Amino acid sequence: MGIADRWGLRAWLRAPGSLSKRLAATGCRYEVQVLRQAVAPLRAPERAALGLPRRGCTVVREVLLRVDGQPLVWARSALHGSALAGPWKAVKGLGARPLGHLLYEDPRIHRSELQPRRLSRHGHTRRQMERQWRAATGVPAPAQMQWSRNSVFTRHGMQLRVMELFVPTVAERSPGSLRLKRRR
Repeated sequence: MGIADRWGLRAWLRAPGSLSKRLAATGCRYEVQVLRQAVAPLRAPERAALGLPRRGCTVVREVLLRVDGQPLVWARSALHGSALAGPWKAVKGLGARPLGHLLYEDPRIHRSELQPRRLSRHGHTRRQMERQWRAATGVPAPAQMQWSRNSVFTRHGMQLRVMELFVPTVAERSPGSLRLKRRR
C-alpha cells in the first residue's frame, strides 16, 4: 500500500465494523455534516460495484465526519433510486445521523470485503470532494488526502456503496487514545 503504510492509514483502511463508532472513540464529540443528499448520476466505479446500468435514478449522500470539530473523513454513499423505495428507505431520513447506525444495527445487512483504493488526484470524485471541503471548512482539502476504502452493503438483494476518504492525520488517532490523554 506504500504511502498509506507510511502514514499509518492501513489500520483505518482495513478496520472492520462501523467507522462512525471507531472515529467517535477517538474524541469527545463526533458529528456528521451532510454536504449533499440528492439525485445524481452514478460514477463508473459505483455503477460497476453495484452492477447497475448507465441509466436510472440514483441517490448520493456526501458527508464530512468530524471529531471534536476536526474533519477527518469525506464519505460518499450511492444507491439506485429503486432501493430507496425498498430496503434502503431509511437512508432518506438519516439527516445528520451516521449511516453506520443503519448499517450495523440490522443483521440482514451484509458487507462486502473492504477495498482500499488510492484516489486519482485529478478525477471527478477528488474535484467534488475539494469543492465541498473548501465550502464546509473554509480551507483547502489536504493534498495528501488520497486513500479511501470502498465497500458495498446488501440488504434484500439491493445494494448501497460507501466510499470513505481519509485525512492522513487520522492515523495519529486510535480509539480511546485521546480520551486517555485528556484524563491524565
